[in-house]
Amino acid sequence: MRFNTNVQNICKLQSFTNKLDVITMHKLFLLLVLAVFFSCEKNDTNDVLPDVFVDETINLNLPQYINLQTPSGWAYTNGGIKGIVIQNTGIGNPPYKAFDRACPNNDCAAPMNFDGSLRLKCSCDNSEYSIIDGSPQTRGNIHFAREYKVIVLNTSTLKIINF
Repeated sequence: MRFNTNVQNICKLQSFTNKLDVITMHKLFLLLVLAVFFSCEKNDTNDVLPDVFVDETINLNLPQYINLQTPSGWAYTNGGIKGIVIQNTGIGNPPYKAFDRACPNNDCAAPMNFDGSLRLKCSCDNSEYSIIDGSPQTRGNIHFAREYKVIVLNTSTLKIINF
């Protein structure tokens, strides 16, 4: 009789554990869904800039682009909204970054300037943006500088396109 009672208790406990596992799994699933829902954010990084088609080919052997052959070298090129600045960061694959020179927070008449430091500077309001990721470096600005994708076609040719 004692053995029978212990078996019954174990079976009841096992049934309770299975119900607890199902409840725990439901709670974890709900938590995961909520985490995904709240981690999504609106991407409005360039809402003041118009959409333009970008497809530029850069020959690194041309005199105006020769500086791009060395890390930290940079150059301006046509294309985009107000021109494009390209920098050889020396890191990453590819090691090139390309950003539109249009100021993302204001409709400035003049393009942004780059002096070889780590920042692009908007001429109309002196706001600054990182050349590494385009993030605003000036308090109050929320829009990123528009970045373009750089593809290395061969040792002397780059292609700059929209993402």
